[in-house]
Amino acid sequence: MQKFITFLMFNGQAEEAMNFYISIFKNSKINTIARYKAREAGAAGTVMQATFSLNGQTFMCIDSPVQHGFTFTPAISIYINCESELETEELFNRLSAGGNILMPLDTYPFSKKYAWLTDKFGIAWQLSFNK
Repeated sequence: MQKFITFLMFNGQAEEAMNFYISIFKNSKINTIARYKAREAGAAGTVMQATFSLNGQTFMCIDSPVQHGFTFTPAISIYINCESELETEELFNRLSAGGNILMPLDTYPFSKKYAWLTDKFGIAWQLSFNK
């Protein structure tokens, strides 16, 4: 059976991002990590390929050895159905630090507590509590 995995391409920040995310979300860990060695395509020690889990959801990431003319866009985001208003607020505070707030944490017609932001790595997140 096919398994869909979100793939994140960084430029030298993959390991820092993974560590940041697993520090925020419960039941999270780095599953695998392979690093570039000297004289390989990427900078020695950076992430050639890694997988990590955030509360059971698997993600894959790399440090691209190629500089591209694009980066992350908020057109695609990671959407989280939060379990409480407190969780929503805590995630907002941690993920928005050093990032950009696209829609401030507030009550909206479609959500009791909602925010849309990009974190310090450029990944977009939507946080919603509706219970």
